[in-house]
Amino acid sequence: MIVLRAANQLSEDAELSGVERASREYYMQAVRTGEHIAYLVYDKEKVIGSGGVSFYQVLPTCHNPSGKKAYIMNMYTAPEYRRQGIAWHTLDLLVKAARDRGIMHIGLEATAMGRPLYEKYGFVSMEVEMELPVNYDYGGLSL
Repeated sequence: MIVLRAANQLSEDAELSGVERASREYYMQAVRTGEHIAYLVYDKEKVIGSGGVSFYQVLPTCHNPSGKKAYIMNMYTAPEYRRQGIAWHTLDLLVKAARDRGIMHIGLEATAMGRPLYEKYGFVSMEVEMELPVNYDYGGLSL
């Protein structure tokens, strides 16, 4: 929940119990099946960083004959530990985990703070992808 609060600039009192419950269910299933790998970075007993990667399958294409993809998420380093290479090392572990599975298409959503790290690593912005917002009204159509 720390990662979600930081990435979405939410206050400590923002209600996230539904998201927390759904996240716990997701992790219990996806980590067990290998659909998700998560890393927690510790300083003694304190969690100071995190990162995760989800693996999924789409229809194969000419540019991705296997159809295998990975999505990196929940990258976070506690403020007092930033600029020490923790995020870089975590990102590298996640990318290598995807590559070890033969996955060449790895995506992520970058915050303004994270963008320089991802660009330095080699990630590039995509100009062709689009997303339909959750609150889109479909021009009055009922779907």
